Amino acid sequence: MSIEKINQAKAEIASTSAYKTITDFFDAESFCEIDAFAKSGEGFAEVVAGFGTVDGMPVYAFAQNSDICGGAMSKAQAAKLKKLYDLALKTGAPVVGFYDSIGGRLSQGTELLAGCGEVLNSAAALSGVVPQISVVLGTCLGTSALNAVSADIVIMSEKAQLSLSVTGENSSAEYNAENGIAAMTAKDTQEAIAMAKELMLYLPSNNLNMAPQSFEEAPAEDGCGCIVSRTIDGNSKVKLYNNYGKNANVRLARLGGQVVGIVATKGGMLDCKSTTKVAKFVRFCDAFSLPVISFVNCSGFESIKCAAKAASAYAEATTVKISVVTGKAIGSAYIALAGTGANADVVYALPEAVISPVNVEAAAFIMAPEAMKVPVEQQSAAAEKFAEENLSAFNAAQNGYVDGIVEEGQLRQTLISALDMLSGKRVPTLSKKHSTI
Repeated sequence: MSIEKINQAKAEIASTSAYKTITDFFDAESFCEIDAFAKSGEGFAEVVAGFGTVDGMPVYAFAQNSDICGGAMSKAQAAKLKKLYDLALKTGAPVVGFYDSIGGRLSQGTELLAGCGEVLNSAAALSGVVPQISVVLGTCLGTSALNAVSADIVIMSEKAQLSLSVTGENSSAEYNAENGIAAMTAKDTQEAIAMAKELMLYLPSNNLNMAPQSFEEAPAEDGCGCIVSRTIDGNSKVKLYNNYGKNANVRLARLGGQVVGIVATKGGMLDCKSTTKVAKFVRFCDAFSLPVISFVNCSGFESIKCAAKAASAYAEATTVKISVVTGKAIGSAYIALAGTGANADVVYALPEAVISPVNVEAAAFIMAPEAMKVPVEQQSAAAEKFAEENLSAFNAAQNGYVDGIVEEGQLRQTLISALDMLSGKRVPTLSKKHSTI
């Protein structure tokens, strides 16, 4: 083939929206395409794939090309994606997928199913080895949706659709965000791409590398008035699953320039969605050795099954785990999120924290029945007085359940020092496949 025809083919591919998406994602002039001229039927394959850098970090990426047969999955697309996943496994680099596909080329029958199965198998093999991010920009139904949701983090544009159902039921960004499928939602394509690029700044290339370090920044109040924003580095947080499980927040942030995972409970009982969110996030952080700092203010769990998942996630995690009791840590909440059950390396508490095996009122009636023999309208005050004298952070520290009592103004530096000391943590584990909880 002549150079003119080759350049004509290159120009045809470069004119598609998928090519623009992928070049906008990578650093300028860093994108190198793989299998650029792969054929699918009479035209080019329905996906643009290759590698490049994002802020200097090597990354693999692909973008389904809705300009060609609606981006439908095909044998050729599956082969191209499998090659990309195989390269990512060999080189230990993250994979980012941009999805915009009407489904699959049904005319290819069982060959299409086999190809889709190989792609899913490759993605599963990479899970926990390199970070995987899916960015859903348009329609993503059927088999493409299955592959997209297998990633660590899913970003959706507001107008995108994501569903296993080919009819598009329950496919909106709002639905997926409220049900814990989409971790982040964006107004449009450009914002979704920017979110994916920002995530790259918080994640390691693979499970053996460390996350990128940054210069330490002083905290910057973001208006939420919470202790987390007053502790972490300024302008460093990436909130995940913000519309799902609203009794707890999870986010990636930096503390002293180091990337950490933040879990913050908001008081009261943790519902099943919030508990599931926390468990999933802790497992994600552990897979890539991101330290987990838990700000605990929780009276317990609403679901015993979901509570067991959270407790298991904390107990099994071998990454650095630091807990800060900011309010109440009652019974199972202390055990699962902060105490020895969570295998916490260090547990701190604010001076006003309360740590109790049961709720304060019940503890007072059981442990100090005489003190509670007061009129009903005075029992709440009596219980609080009992808690202050018997269930305080100081009492817990005296009994070895809290390592230190720290005032909020000293908390940031205390946590930075703890992270430095625990950076070399190594934990041997039992030989087994995985837990079944």
